[in-house]
Amino acid sequence: MCNYFSLCSLLFYGKPQCVSGADRVQLTGVFNVRKGKLALPVNRWSRRHITLSGTCLIVSSVKYAHTGKMHILPLIGGKVEEVRRHSHCLAFSSSGPQSQTYYISYDSYTEHLRWHRQAAKIVSQRVSSVDLSCCSLEELPSQLFYSQDLTHLNLKHNYLTGLTHLTRFCRLRSLNLSNNALSDFPLAVCDITSLTELNLQGNLLTSLPSALGTMHSLQTLLLDGNSLSSLPAELGSLEALTYLGLSFNLFSCVPPALERLRGVEKLCLAGNQLSSLDMAGLQWLPHRHIDLRLNRLQRVVVGEAGLLSHVAHLDVRDAGLEELDVRTLSRLELLRCDRNTLTLLRVSGLALKSLHTAQNELRALEVFPVPESLTVLDVSRNHLDCVPDWVCESTRLEVLDISHNNIKELPIRLFCSASLRKVLVGYNSLRRLPDRLEKSQLEVLDVQHNLLTELPNNLFIKAQSLRYLNASANKLECLPPASLSEESFSSLQELYLTNNSLTDKSVPLLTGHAHLRVLHLAYNQLQTFPASKMARLEQLEELDLSGNRLRAVPTTILSCRHMHTLSAHSNNITVFPEVLQLQDMKCVDLSCNELCEVVLPETLPAKLQELDLTGNPRLNLDHRSLDNIRCFRVDPSPSSLCGSEGPGEPAVWSHGYTEASGVNNKLCVAALALDSFCGSREALYGVFDGDRNVEVPYLLQCTMGDVLAEELHKSKNQEDYMTNTFLTMQRKLGTAGQRLGGSAALCHIRHDLVAPSDRGGGGCFTVTAANVGRCQAVLCRDGKALPLSTTHTVRHQPEYQRARQHHAIITEDNKVNGVTDSTRIMGYSFLCPAVTPRPHVSTVTLTPQDEFFILASRGLWDTMSTCEAVEAVRNVPDSLAAAKKLCTLAQGYGCPDSLCAVVVQLSITEDCCCEPPPPPPSPADGTLPLPPPAMGTGSEVSSEVSTSEMSSEVGSTASSDEPANQTEKGMALGGRGGVLGRGAGVYGGGRASFQRQYSGALSDNGLDSEDEEPIAGVFSNGSRVEVEADVHCLRARASSIPIPVGPGETGAGLCVIGGEAQLGASSGSSLASRTLGRKGRGNGSVACQGRSQDVIEEVGDAPIRKQGGYFNAPAQPDPDDKLIIPPELEEEIREIMKQQQQHEQSQTHPQGHQTHPQSSPAAEYYVTPF
Repeated sequence: MCNYFSLCSLLFYGKPQCVSGADRVQLTGVFNVRKGKLALPVNRWSRRHITLSGTCLIVSSVKYAHTGKMHILPLIGGKVEEVRRHSHCLAFSSSGPQSQTYYISYDSYTEHLRWHRQAAKIVSQRVSSVDLSCCSLEELPSQLFYSQDLTHLNLKHNYLTGLTHLTRFCRLRSLNLSNNALSDFPLAVCDITSLTELNLQGNLLTSLPSALGTMHSLQTLLLDGNSLSSLPAELGSLEALTYLGLSFNLFSCVPPALERLRGVEKLCLAGNQLSSLDMAGLQWLPHRHIDLRLNRLQRVVVGEAGLLSHVAHLDVRDAGLEELDVRTLSRLELLRCDRNTLTLLRVSGLALKSLHTAQNELRALEVFPVPESLTVLDVSRNHLDCVPDWVCESTRLEVLDISHNNIKELPIRLFCSASLRKVLVGYNSLRRLPDRLEKSQLEVLDVQHNLLTELPNNLFIKAQSLRYLNASANKLECLPPASLSEESFSSLQELYLTNNSLTDKSVPLLTGHAHLRVLHLAYNQLQTFPASKMARLEQLEELDLSGNRLRAVPTTILSCRHMHTLSAHSNNITVFPEVLQLQDMKCVDLSCNELCEVVLPETLPAKLQELDLTGNPRLNLDHRSLDNIRCFRVDPSPSSLCGSEGPGEPAVWSHGYTEASGVNNKLCVAALALDSFCGSREALYGVFDGDRNVEVPYLLQCTMGDVLAEELHKSKNQEDYMTNTFLTMQRKLGTAGQRLGGSAALCHIRHDLVAPSDRGGGGCFTVTAANVGRCQAVLCRDGKALPLSTTHTVRHQPEYQRARQHHAIITEDNKVNGVTDSTRIMGYSFLCPAVTPRPHVSTVTLTPQDEFFILASRGLWDTMSTCEAVEAVRNVPDSLAAAKKLCTLAQGYGCPDSLCAVVVQLSITEDCCCEPPPPPPSPADGTLPLPPPAMGTGSEVSSEVSTSEMSSEVGSTASSDEPANQTEKGMALGGRGGVLGRGAGVYGGGRASFQRQYSGALSDNGLDSEDEEPIAGVFSNGSRVEVEADVHCLRARASSIPIPVGPGETGAGLCVIGGEAQLGASSGSSLASRTLGRKGRGNGSVACQGRSQDVIEEVGDAPIRKQGGYFNAPAQPDPDDKLIIPPELEEEIREIMKQQQQHEQSQTHPQGHQTHPQSSPAAEYYVTPF
């Protein structure tokens, strides 16, 4: 019962995300209709359009069936009867006191029978649950349904300000009115005596009526996220009430009315205004669970022990406490006090079962007596320098997390516990582990980021239950044996040894782990991996050998029949391994090696998704043989490379990027890297993370560059254009942004034209960084990390206060309304304004001390700090290898999420171009080389849909209006109007070659999804969308040549001089006439929309995956789209230019060879007609 409601009135704007309206239409037709009783002569038969949709009968006019006034007759609980006095006639009647009847006369008995049978099924239905959430309702439509059987009604996320007509639901048991606009408690609810559950979260209630005390059947009452400061005394008469939610209101003390609610076990007062808590005042309350999260508690006063023996759970997370002494709570079983500033904690251990005190400043933890029932202890991220003695005496302890402390030594008896299953002691200062492992039942051991040089020699022999071991980021030089004989009882399945000092001697010791599935040996000192040892690891599924000095992968890897992931980048491998013969292979990464050729099997693995061969400069490969791989990466053609400087000049920046899917095999991240953006003096880099969704990061990657280019026209303020980019992008996410979200980080490098004396020691380039969510950017300046971004979470007090002003609720996992832990993020528009896309923006002037900067997704920053990331890649000269190393380290440290990293190397000098670069010299041989294309993120061949096919809801960012100051900003390719994407452009070489660019999305007749205006350069041919690229810019020696005009056009021309567009026209000619009748497009080009010959074709070394809005080429060329290259093209162009040069010389010679101040003998660019 969801979609047909959208037809009923203007008050019902939206519809839930479920079945489409077309799918709910069961029968439709045009018949004679009469309303009311047949005996009354005033009611006449009329021709009407009838629709049986869902559970309703819809009557509308024939001419305006979908736009005019409609009458809706609910059929559930009603009647459908035959009218005997009229042939082929049915009477439809609704239920309820205001029953209505419609008579419909059918043209044939067949139609009559079909409608009768279908309507009879609907009438006999009994609807017990109705979901009208997220429907933009301003009031509850009284005529929609009457059902005596309705028991559950969901009206959350609407705009209801009041409720009436609720008494008709006499059997209603559950009513959800959360997240509406109710400022007063709906008194009509109090008359529903059968109601047991009432949800009023996220409204504007300031008080409750005394009539609430008459709802004696009420068991659950949720009032969180309102503005309540007191409760009526009558509330205490609700004897059946078992749960009362009062979190995130304005209570400054515990309401006295709660004393009489003996059935309520949990006191929910999180996020209120309690400044102190006297536990003695809780002795009269029956609550066993007390939730006081996110209050600003300055102190907690505990009374006598005997008076509070009923309190079992206490939650004081994020409460700002500095000390806590709860020893008088003798029956306390669970204590949560994470994310405070505690330096001392005292707890009673009589009944303690779980203790969570992470992210404090604890130096001592006192628990007395010894907690014999304790099973979980989390004291991570504190300042402890040793493990408390009572920990080893807890005989039931199963999980121990003491990571991120200052512990230098573990108790010798720690691993002897027969109950201990999981130990996390990473990020400490341990130099050795205890050797005593008797009766050890350890299953998970994490000792990463310590100072270990060896592991206990009997670790695998004694701890035979060990399944997971992470010893990455230590100083290990060897490994302990799996057994003392040939027979091994090892249960090890996952082994992470990344970033150690292991040599070839360690490899034979791995063969004893017959059940090993995951093995990470990245960034060690391995030179060989014996083939005989690899053959014994038959269960291996994931192998990472990156960052070593291997020259080959053993051929016996074919024995690992279950292997699906092989990563061996940053080695010296010269021969491509035969891994593509494994049928389960999904991902192969052999980048940054010394491969020369790749021998492929006749049939590739059906599951193969990624093959990365970038960073192999000597590799020669035919792309066409790998068309069916979803993500195939190779180095771009040398002819397509373009630095950040002109020809012959050193590049100021260069980049490398990498993307890696998580354990769920979904790539939920995306990178954007343009070394040349809006010209050779700018660059744009970005990282996008969708957490668990693929859509949002891909949409951001495809469109955000175009949006930023447009905003550069509108605002020159550093912060304004970045902020507007994120806000505009939020709107362009469409419906994907309503239900999904994603983090984003952008870094934009710009050239500031300033004199050396005015720089104040800084450079002439600035980097503007903006981010939302958990994606971050960091700059390495003189070897130290300089953060360019920040994260916004509810832990930051301003962000928490802002979210609370909009009645947001922070759930126990520290997420806004249980959705996201970030208060600023792209998408999730249903959480607005508590969660907004407004970014943090910072601008830094680049100096010669700046070495590089890093952009990365949240998974990387969850496993390493900014300082650690900078230190890890500072000595890696290649930016691609640096990005690969960051992601590999994060995976080795246990990151299960998708990862993305972009590393941008900088070469800023004191005399860095304070003036625009001179135009390139004119070729002496008279050839016409093309300008270098914009450098993208590298050549990628993909068989997936193109970016325009990804979502038809993302509107084009190309503007159809003439940009302001066009004569100064230019209309050449790569101008500020738009971005053509990764590696977009025409390869040079003296010949103009072309490839047609298409977008595979269904045609929308060239209409933008936002403004419904035709988009310049987008043509529809019925099933596809053709997109003009206008990249036929040629270079000639003439200084200023007007474009030839057709009959009836003015003598105006367009010339591009030194990268700037110049319009030549006679005096008085308008801008329209100066463009020769062609409409200016947002990508900086000008083209006549009516001529098919203006759809330009472009040829490259390989199909390029493009980036940005509608300006998209498909990942693979359409097999039906054959390239047509006129052989006489070059001669024709030369002939045209020769004629223009002669024409110009004939005009300038009589004037004494006077030239325009802007003319130059250097080569220039022209948009040539065809």
